[in-house]
Amino acid sequence: MMRRVVVTGMGLVSPMGHQVEECWKRVTEGESGITLITLVDMTGIKVLIGGDIKDFDPTGYIEPRDVKRIDRFSQFTIVAASEAIKDSGIDQLRDKSRIGVVTGSGIGGLTMISDAMTRLVTKGPDRVSPMTIPKLMLNAGGGNVAIKFGFTGPNYAVATACASATNAMGNAFNHIKQGVSDVIVTGGTEAAITRMGIAAFQNMKALSRRNDNPAGASRPFDADRDGFVFSEGAGILVFEDLEHAKARGAKIYSEVVGFGTTCDAGHITSPDSEGVGAAGAMQAALDDAQLTADKIDYINAHGTSTPLGDKAETKAVKEVFGEHAHKVSISSTKSQMGHSLGASGGLEAIFTSCALRDGVVPPTINLETPDPDCDLDYTPNVSKERELTYAMSNSFGFGGHNASIILKRFED
Repeated sequence: MMRRVVVTGMGLVSPMGHQVEECWKRVTEGESGITLITLVDMTGIKVLIGGDIKDFDPTGYIEPRDVKRIDRFSQFTIVAASEAIKDSGIDQLRDKSRIGVVTGSGIGGLTMISDAMTRLVTKGPDRVSPMTIPKLMLNAGGGNVAIKFGFTGPNYAVATACASATNAMGNAFNHIKQGVSDVIVTGGTEAAITRMGIAAFQNMKALSRRNDNPAGASRPFDADRDGFVFSEGAGILVFEDLEHAKARGAKIYSEVVGFGTTCDAGHITSPDSEGVGAAGAMQAALDDAQLTADKIDYINAHGTSTPLGDKAETKAVKEVFGEHAHKVSISSTKSQMGHSLGASGGLEAIFTSCALRDGVVPPTINLETPDPDCDLDYTPNVSKERELTYAMSNSFGFGGHNASIILKRFED
């Protein structure tokens, strides 16, 4: 018999704050974390807006001597994971061999890559830091968490672009279900707001150019959307075997009940226009949870505010949910947070868990002119109360990667 998996801890680093409850409150109140970027030199860059984190200080979580040895994306992982671990109480467990770390990141240490290349070109090979590889590697975040807390269970990184965190959580879910581990620290992290990162996405024409209205730039499902808004952060959750959690008296936020993943096998950046792969991931998650589509009350959409992506996701929801597509509540919290690439699924799983707990559907802000091709209930601009039992969170990424995870309001 497969074991039940629950969420017992949550932590985040985000443009809307670094405490879960503070951030959730701001999201439900329809605030925006998007501003003019000040993290990097924006000289010559045309896209000036984003969700860069301006007040981040890791020194309370990382020894000062180690801060320079750990890339920003790994620092985010350590801080968010530390909060989630403290929240869950698993740091008090004696047996660390049954605790693993499975995290996702789309890009990893881009800050280090950019810095190392600049040093190589301007100062020569001998001046490239010996810490370059340990800082930039995708698994550095999870590795550093394990080192800090002594967790010796499964530990690896998942890279499926913007689906990374949700794929990581799906793997964590399966590890616990199958008895490989009792606890997995999981989610995603990203810190790719560098001159190189912004220029690359800008030149792909993927980013919104509403420099005169940062808070109004991310507008999923709106007819006037013009691209996603680049963001950064981390969302980390503690997944745990239910019986293990109950035995130690842990508080439980929600239950993880289903996961599905597919690939479009089409274009390297554009989604399948009919949303076939996205629909496949959602249906696979439903099948894994042994649920019919009409049981889902809320979908935290991938909803990046791109012209093609939002239409494709709408088609996918209609394909899977049929008539119920018009009854399910949908929203994109990227309208407030921007798109933090490989971290987004972790942040959105946290918000989905909070939504189930509180019976509140967060809004899609900036939805002022509905796109006729996006005609579902996207919870425009104002959150609403609704009894929620099951909720789905979607993440779709470059490479055609699709992942969906289903959470349930916890009932013993």
